[in-house]
Amino acid sequence: MANKRVGADHEASLHSERLCVPLEFETQRLLLRCPRAGDGAVVYASVVESLDKLREFPASLPWAMAAPTVEQSEAYCQDAHARFLARTAFPFLAFTKEEATHVGNLALHDVDWSVPKCEIGYWVRASLAGRGLMTEAVAALATFGFDTLGMRRIQALPEAGNIRSCRLCERAGFVLEGTLRNHRIAPDGCLLHTRVYAAIR
Repeated sequence: MANKRVGADHEASLHSERLCVPLEFETQRLLLRCPRAGDGAVVYASVVESLDKLREFPASLPWAMAAPTVEQSEAYCQDAHARFLARTAFPFLAFTKEEATHVGNLALHDVDWSVPKCEIGYWVRASLAGRGLMTEAVAALATFGFDTLGMRRIQALPEAGNIRSCRLCERAGFVLEGTLRNHRIAPDGCLLHTRVYAAIR
């Protein structure tokens, strides 16, 4: 059985390497593009503007607890590009098509090519929240995951207390499958519940 599993994993890995995956695509209002060298300053500005909002959910966004530097944001963009090319994750920056304003980041990550399945994560720039832009981006990225990558399951794991994120999942077509109780721990020691949303193909 172990040999069969190794063989299946090897075939899945070869399949992922053969995939022809575009580095960008468009929705009605947005351009979704893989991060690349030189994007650090743009991402840095959006993160710094949004830190207060991002820090409301430190258990799921621990990286937001410390303000980044431009250099750290640049390093993220370069690393994200490398992970995209390696097919281990599919990170994107979302921009408005008309003004080319950075809306936020989103990604398909924790990819398991043997199914295949993955998780989707996202955050939106504070000044552009409430306009449905990230909902549009998440729905489009899920479609990308199914149609281009061949995913059969994509899940999102927002904190149960993050009502806006939960509603975004529902608007983007994800179905609530259940709640993982005491799934995360906050910096103050409080245990938090996580909702499991998923879309399948």
